[in-house]
Amino acid sequence: MWRWNQTSLEDFILQGLFDDSFNHFCLFLLILLVFLTAVSGNSLTILLICADPRLHTPMYFLLSQLSLMDLMHVSTTIPKMASNYLSGKKSISFVGCATQHFLYLSLGGAECLLLALMSYDRYVAICHPLRYTVLMSRRVGVMMAVMSWLSASVNSLIHTSILMSFPFCGSRIIHHFYCEFPAVLKLVCGDVTVYETTVYICSVILLLLPIILVSTSYGFILHSVIQMRSAGSKRNAFATCSSHLLVVSLLFGACMFSYMRPRSQRTPLQDKVGSVFYSIITPTLNPLIYTLRNKDVAKALKKVLRRDILI
Repeated sequence: MWRWNQTSLEDFILQGLFDDSFNHFCLFLLILLVFLTAVSGNSLTILLICADPRLHTPMYFLLSQLSLMDLMHVSTTIPKMASNYLSGKKSISFVGCATQHFLYLSLGGAECLLLALMSYDRYVAICHPLRYTVLMSRRVGVMMAVMSWLSASVNSLIHTSILMSFPFCGSRIIHHFYCEFPAVLKLVCGDVTVYETTVYICSVILLLLPIILVSTSYGFILHSVIQMRSAGSKRNAFATCSSHLLVVSLLFGACMFSYMRPRSQRTPLQDKVGSVFYSIITPTLNPLIYTLRNKDVAKALKKVLRRDILI
């Protein structure tokens, strides 16, 4: 283990996304608008699922957990970025950086695992509808959520503890708008090739295993849908699964772009663009996709709106 450096607890400098130009100020306002949309959309999804008894099923419970993860994800990075930009300060404390790294890594990992488990829920609902209440009981849904949160948190705690125990040297400028793993690792003194390779392998496994589970589940789902005789049943099955597949494609595509490329092919600009997509854009799109394309959630929203109008 690396010898502890007495300067390791000094603040880091976050380079951020924007400079002082007018164009960048407009981009900042756009990001802030997207952030508020993400917070509003995910909060609304959680409230609708909690308020409407018809949505008290394992599928919507898992969806509420996904919205909670998205809500926490955007709240982990954007407020600090906005605060630094508006105040003109770019520093983040050592503890703050470690906390931010732990949260974003655990939330991202938990979301990957949860989306994979949600594909199993869709598989049971379509391929074994008569056994759904047995195979996907409320207890099973809670266990899936707990497993996603716990596994990702343990993985994140291990990597955050190891990363932040290394000595940092140089300017301590993080070329990013939050404490993302690759950007922080570049500040470590000494050779970390072995550790970086280990993390790369772990990232590949963490992404590939859920992708394999999703692909297998949807392979069985597609086979069952093809055998359906009713055109209405086919449309309902495709409508139910298309939202989930779209969310999976957005998140896993962005994560693969950010974490499965060789270090030699990465640039700070590409890392920032990839991070903006999966840490801001995806959490914003998720509730819109599920709300607009899901009849049950849309009905619950209309019910709440009608109630407010009558009051």
